[in-house]
Amino acid sequence: MRLFAIRDYRHLFGAQVIALFGTGLTTVALGLLAYDLAGPRAGMVLGTALTIKMVMYVVIAPLAAAYVDRLPRRTLLVLLDVVRGAVVLALPLVTEVWHIYVLIGLLQSASAAFTPTFQAVIPDIVADESDYTRALSASQVAYTMESLLSPVLAALALTFMSFDRLFLGTSAGFLVSALLVLSARVPDARPSVHTRAWDKAAAGIRTFLATPRLRGVMALNLVVAAAGSIVVVNTVNYVRDELGGSQSDVAWMLAASGTGTLVAALVLPRVLDRIAARTVMMTGAGVLVGGTTAAVTLIAAGLTAWTGTAIIWTVIGIGMALVITPTGKVLRDSIGRNAIPEAFAAQFSLSHLAWLITYPVAGWLGTNAGFTLAWSVLAVLAGAGATGALLLWPRHDGRGTMTGPAAHARHAPGTDRSTLAKAA
Repeated sequence: MRLFAIRDYRHLFGAQVIALFGTGLTTVALGLLAYDLAGPRAGMVLGTALTIKMVMYVVIAPLAAAYVDRLPRRTLLVLLDVVRGAVVLALPLVTEVWHIYVLIGLLQSASAAFTPTFQAVIPDIVADESDYTRALSASQVAYTMESLLSPVLAALALTFMSFDRLFLGTSAGFLVSALLVLSARVPDARPSVHTRAWDKAAAGIRTFLATPRLRGVMALNLVVAAAGSIVVVNTVNYVRDELGGSQSDVAWMLAASGTGTLVAALVLPRVLDRIAARTVMMTGAGVLVGGTTAAVTLIAAGLTAWTGTAIIWTVIGIGMALVITPTGKVLRDSIGRNAIPEAFAAQFSLSHLAWLITYPVAGWLGTNAGFTLAWSVLAVLAGAGATGALLLWPRHDGRGTMTGPAAHARHAPGTDRSTLAKAA
């Protein structure tokens, strides 16, 4: 592939993949660490830790995007990888629950700054428009591969080692990621069309609020978060306490969801050539609403079945891919190239804001009031998000083409990228 002939992109993509797998192993190990420290209350501990993660993402990501053009980006990316590696290395040493919260706060602060910075680098390295579109797709494939293979690798590793050893692998992954970033030529950021930090931080969010289809994407973020929280937060307690499974069983159940995500992601590129992104994403929302409803039915009826749970988890994985995979394309078709870092940072924060709402429901309400009530609330939130998306995203705007001033700027003869970015 021509895209991977670009040396700097190849090294940065490798860094992203390795760091993603490290993060995936951390997620599995963190759930098991929470269970080791808190037992039946592990869901609440994990929910709190993930809520801290979301707070960091919502607050820090737009600030990182605002200041990224003032810092040497390669140095920043390497430093953030080193910080993440050091923090993860300390996680198996914790003896109190509050230690987890402090370390997760540090870890996710670094991750929240890393992601928008990394995303902003890619368009400066991949100049060709078609290659850049492929780079966005490759990034999404990396995320979906991680969601599948990290739990599988964790499950295999847990058959002959304790979960705390997974943190060591994660830490090593972050350090390798730092070395790959260090080996690449990463250009410093071009000046933004906005001069003040707050203007840059708010520009992407203003674009979302002003664009109907992006308001629809905001609503779809809630659907993904509501369904995904059941899988991410509650799997460890559900498998260990309700199904009587082992540590490896937890990882395999997470892999079931990842399998659904991967299969859908592999099929979607051809589907999106023929079917509007809106149709695909709304279908995904319907699948997620159905998946959460099935989960509520399963737990309310007391049917603690391995096969049924695995099927539902797989369906949720498919629905998440149907919504998430086309999002980058819809977003990119809605903005100018110079505005990409701010808009992607806005989506990063807004999507995690949805998780900030749903993680406490899955963790705290699930622990204190039971899975039936918690999953019912999440099913209602998923339904509300799907309904909101249908109302906010007009059907005639289904292919993600721009409307309003940004559209006129893109199609006007002689329009340059800076003018387009201002219009967006």
